[in-house]
Amino acid sequence: MAESSLRIETDSTGNADIELTDWSLEEDNAPVEPDYDGDQLDLAERHALRRVGGLSTELTDVTEVEYRQLRLERVVLVGVWTSGTAEEAENALTELAALAETAGSQVLEGLLQRRGRPDPATYLGAGKAKEVREVVLATGADTVICDGELAPSQRRQLEDIVGVKVIDRTALILDIFAQHAKSREGKAQVELAQLQYLLPRLRGWGESLSRQAGGRVGTAGGGIGGRGPGETKIELDRRRIRKRISKLQQEITAIKKIRTTKRASRRRSEVPSVAIAGYTNAGKSSLLNRITGAGVLVENALFATLDATTRRSRTSDGREYTLSDTVGFVRHLPHQLIEAFRSTLEEVADADLLVHVVDGSHPDPGAQISAVREVLKDIDALSIPELLVVNKIDAAPAETLLRLRAELPAAVFVSARTGEGIDELLAAIEERLPHPEVEVRAVVPYDRGDLMHRLHEHGEVLSTEHTDAGTAVHARVAGWLAHELSDYVAAPLS
Repeated sequence: MAESSLRIETDSTGNADIELTDWSLEEDNAPVEPDYDGDQLDLAERHALRRVGGLSTELTDVTEVEYRQLRLERVVLVGVWTSGTAEEAENALTELAALAETAGSQVLEGLLQRRGRPDPATYLGAGKAKEVREVVLATGADTVICDGELAPSQRRQLEDIVGVKVIDRTALILDIFAQHAKSREGKAQVELAQLQYLLPRLRGWGESLSRQAGGRVGTAGGGIGGRGPGETKIELDRRRIRKRISKLQQEITAIKKIRTTKRASRRRSEVPSVAIAGYTNAGKSSLLNRITGAGVLVENALFATLDATTRRSRTSDGREYTLSDTVGFVRHLPHQLIEAFRSTLEEVADADLLVHVVDGSHPDPGAQISAVREVLKDIDALSIPELLVVNKIDAAPAETLLRLRAELPAAVFVSARTGEGIDELLAAIEERLPHPEVEVRAVVPYDRGDLMHRLHEHGEVLSTEHTDAGTAVHARVAGWLAHELSDYVAAPLS
């Protein structure tokens, strides 16, 4: 069986550099405009709590949380290359390295194995697992991260071979979400996903010592002295987890009702909604800040945004609409997260227009588009009108942009950093927004300034003219606003 390996080296600061790819995981240090992302106070707070590496001594009597803050975890990445090209497999492991760094780890090395399918017992196969064990010993790694979701038995057997903690891609993403969740809803959604992932993976030893023995006196293991105290520790843990899951589901349902009420209020006012969706770190929050000046947290890291943010904006002709930033998607997004964040993702499913942001500087933008549409399919959002937006054109190679312009002729190419293409994007959004249904001509008295304000806020004013009787207005409006104008209509409604 043919095998290939991908080595990841780290510099003195702990940043990973992958030799076989042509792009770096280090943060872009190019100058940023000082005001387009707002004050970014949340980002300053997050950086103030970052873990610190390079300490020469380690404390002994500390909690796990304190230990993780003092010392960066040293990890080795492993992946199974089952299909596709070598470049695609390397890009997948590169993304895993970026996820590991976002979680606060120092990536030491990455290994790829070429095989038809993952080994059902140890994921990598016994021979490759022993090779990983040698790499762990040589590098002093604490953790092995697998680029896939491991069955509980696979994780246990792989841990027995490599001798250190083994986690999979799902656990890694859940850890990042747990670090970045800030709102009450976000924290509840992440905890729910973590518990659903943990429940089938609880393990322990000695549970047989606590089981109650059955049978008649005199049989093997029965009678006096054969009865344990009842539930085992692991059974108690399972029961507590199920109880906590039930409580979290009730809490999320209550928050969902509040979100649904807000959406219904916008619907009654017939304010169109635009949802910004896309791959993680594609620049969605930067785009929202550029358009609305929202000041949403922006960081060159995966899953920096977990809490949905909604802001109002206006078209050039005065129509109002909402713009919502959403959680980023990723290849093989854990199904527990999709279910837990379903109430948040409904902001996408209920939108009138989907602005699908693509990272133009990524080595494989097509794979990102496919991964995002896979998640959109899971939340029944594929039928929503989609506007593709290729972001980061200031950082993308010229040949990549030429290829993307040929492959995506309907896409808008922008840079949220420099502002290039933003006017074209706003025009494209304005063109695709639904128009009010009723066209009306009316003469509004000058003392009804409130009605003219609602016309400009909720309708599409085509023309105005000041007359002796009032303001003659020609507009497209929603049905409820046409009813308010009925006393001043100068021509039949069409």
